[in-house]
Amino acid sequence: MSEHLQVFHEGNREHIEFSLISPTFRRPDEVAEFLDSLQSQTYPHFEVILADGTPQISLADIARNHRGNLDLTFLYESGLPVSAARNAAAAVARGRYFIFLDSDCLIPPDYLSIVSEHLLRADLNLFGGPDAAHPSFSPVQRAISYSMTGLFTTGGIRGKKTRVGVFHPRGFNMGVQRDWFQSVGGYSTLKCGEDIELSMRLIAAGAKSALIPKAKVFHKRRTDFNAFYRQVYRFGAARIHLHLAHKGQLKATHVFPAAFLLFHLALIPALLLPKMLLIMLLISGIYSLLILFHASIQERSLFVGLLSVRAAYTQLMGYGAGFLHNAWEVYGRNRPEGLDL
Repeated sequence: MSEHLQVFHEGNREHIEFSLISPTFRRPDEVAEFLDSLQSQTYPHFEVILADGTPQISLADIARNHRGNLDLTFLYESGLPVSAARNAAAAVARGRYFIFLDSDCLIPPDYLSIVSEHLLRADLNLFGGPDAAHPSFSPVQRAISYSMTGLFTTGGIRGKKTRVGVFHPRGFNMGVQRDWFQSVGGYSTLKCGEDIELSMRLIAAGAKSALIPKAKVFHKRRTDFNAFYRQVYRFGAARIHLHLAHKGQLKATHVFPAAFLLFHLALIPALLLPKMLLIMLLISGIYSLLILFHASIQERSLFVGLLSVRAAYTQLMGYGAGFLHNAWEVYGRNRPEGLDL
C-alpha cells in the first residue's frame, strides 16, 4: 500500500462475509446515492471500502456522513488510478469475498441476500450479476443502459451466460473469493479492460465462474452521448490490449462493432452503386427498427426507444473505432504498446 494513502475507518463487526469495494473519483452526488443504497441491505455481514483519487479529498465528508450507518473504510490518495484503488482496498478488506462495484450504481436491498443464498448452493470462486436501468434514470441513461444490455446490441458480447468457466464478470458487479484474488496478484496495471483481464486470469488459473442472474445492480453509466462515445471507444481499444495479453480470447462478437462501423462507412462509396446502396440502407433500417420496437416495449417509452437507436449506433461505432484504431497502432504501425488509454 502506498505510504501516501490516508485511511479512516468506522465499524467493528466481528463477522464480515463480503467486502464491497468501489473506486471513486469525483461525482459526489452519485457516491452519496451509492452509499445510501447500501444502507438498505437486508444482509448484515458486510463492509464497504471506498478508495478515492479525487483531488483535494472532496469526497471525505460524504463518506463521514455514512460512517454511523455502515461499516465503512475510506482510503484516499490524490490521483489514485482505478486498478491501484481496488488493490489498495482489497489489501485492507476483511471479507471472505470481495465484491467490486462502481460508485455510479444503486444496489437493490436484497442484492447481498441473493448473492449469499446463491453461494450456499454453488461452489464459486468468481461471480457477477447483470446491470439494469432504474425507473428514476433519465431517458438518455435508460437508452444507454439498453444499448449495453439489449438483445439486439451487445448483451451477448458482455457475457450473459450462466455456464461455469465462460462468464467473465465486469468490475461494476464482480465478486471474487479472497484467496483467489490474492493468488493471481489482484488487478493489473491496465488502464481500461482491467476487470475483464482479471476475470481471464482467474478463469485461466482454474477459478469457477458464473453469472448470478438475480444479483443485478442499477448502473447509471454516462449521462450524455458524447461521454458515452468516449467510454466505448476506450473499451474497443482495450480489447486489443486484452487480445495481446490473452491469446485466444478475441471472439467474432468482439469484432462485430468494427464490422458494423466499416459497413456504414461503405455507404459513402455505395452512393455510386444505387442498388447496393438501397440494400445496405434496407439492412441498416431493419436493424434500427428492431432496436426501436424492442427498446420501446421493454422501456415502455417510444422516446426511450428512439434514443436507444442512437445509443446503439454510438456504442457500436465508438467501440468499433477504438478497436480499429488500436489494431492499426499495434499491427499497422508495429507499436506493441498500442494506444495509451
